[in-house]
Amino acid sequence: MKSFIACAFILASAAAFAPQPGSPVLRSTSALSASPSDDRSPNPIIKVMAQGMGLLKPLFAAEAQIQATILGKLTGVDEDEIEATIAANKKSNKVLIYTYGLSPFSSEAVSMLEASGYDYEKIELGAEWFLLGGKESVTRVALAKQVENGATSLPKIFIGGQCIGGCSELAGLVESKELDALMKKSGVTKKGAKKSLKMF
Repeated sequence: MKSFIACAFILASAAAFAPQPGSPVLRSTSALSASPSDDRSPNPIIKVMAQGMGLLKPLFAAEAQIQATILGKLTGVDEDEIEATIAANKKSNKVLIYTYGLSPFSSEAVSMLEASGYDYEKIELGAEWFLLGGKESVTRVALAKQVENGATSLPKIFIGGQCIGGCSELAGLVESKELDALMKKSGVTKKGAKKSLKMF
């Protein structure tokens, strides 16, 4: 219980001090994408905060498992069904992002994907981790199994069916200019692009 309260306090503090959209500190990635050089540099403050969240991974992992176990059992959630749904979503969407509605990391990742111009599908699990129901709590733990480090944080971003990680990993792909190559390799189309028809 103490760790649960500690997590809530840490996240509430981070949210209170995180730059909000429209503040002078936060740079708009969509505004940057309008330049001819297609500069989609991530917000440096959000990027540093996202990297720092990794230090709390063990605490969040324990909390997530407890939450999923309690709420999942109370509501009769089928874990196999949750994993099947995630697999189906990965298969039917070349770019998929699971988010929290109030998370600055999720918002930044969505902004980067939006600025990239590629098609993507967004699934919002809830406003934040401490507001999730049984199904969403179990989904959060199932998503953690998709990454090597087992991080329970969101966003979780899938490109071509593979989880690339979260906000900091996406920011790394944007900064290294590797995102376009990965999108093209995975057959992701730009928004509004017409799909070519094969002639037989």
